[in-house]
Amino acid sequence: MAGGKQAKQPVILDKKGYEKELRRLQVDLLQLEEWIQHKGLRVVVLFEGRDTAGKGGVIKRMNALLNPRYVRVVALPAPTERERSQWYFQRYVTHLPSAGEMVFFDRSWYNRAGVEKVMGFCTDAEYEDFLVTCPEFERMLIRSGIILVKYWLSVSDEEQERRFVDRINDTTKRWKLSPMDLQARARWVDYSEAKDRMFAHCDTADSPWHVVETDNKRSAHLNLISHFLSLIPYQEVAHDEIRLPARQRRKYQRPPRDTQRMVPTRYEVG
Repeated sequence: MAGGKQAKQPVILDKKGYEKELRRLQVDLLQLEEWIQHKGLRVVVLFEGRDTAGKGGVIKRMNALLNPRYVRVVALPAPTERERSQWYFQRYVTHLPSAGEMVFFDRSWYNRAGVEKVMGFCTDAEYEDFLVTCPEFERMLIRSGIILVKYWLSVSDEEQERRFVDRINDTTKRWKLSPMDLQARARWVDYSEAKDRMFAHCDTADSPWHVVETDNKRSAHLNLISHFLSLIPYQEVAHDEIRLPARQRRKYQRPPRDTQRMVPTRYEVG
């Protein structure tokens, strides 16, 4: 089996079991975050994959309990004219973590190997240069002390089709469906071939790609988070005892409610 020993039989969970296990893993992620702060580590996690593969969903669940002061999600828009004139990796470098921080990239510099290549947003020369320089760029990051983890979220053609239709029919999800997403579907084979070539050049021993099957989103959440936790050894950080200070005893009278703009009480939950 590629990538290691034969996997154990998966644990079968119902929805309640999923929620319980997800919560346990989220608490472990919080402990990992505290360890990263304690040790001054720098962690970068890339999330790539086809449209509808579930990148945003898994990032949301990973981030649920984490401190936004130390964990950032980076989802960059299309580059500006100024950024297009820069060294390709430059705008990503500015978002790299400092000591004690972790950064999640919801899409990353691999845009050049996917959407830019397929949609013609870069030249053939720029694309070929990326395939050569990207592994060296990532080795530079790793040599600098950054822990780099790359995930490719894989979704089947059939499941992607179902999710596209769901987004079209659900008004709360239509914002997720851009014209570029529709073009990605129309050029499914082009994207597949681009992904395979990108893996051939950038799935290296120094910086491997970890592939996660996401047709079952809940399974994908647990599998990815548990795998990520296994990659960085960490320990629970001891906390100083916290004691609430005594409150001031000086007499104080709150202003009457009718002197303030109170939000109407439209709901009361028992």
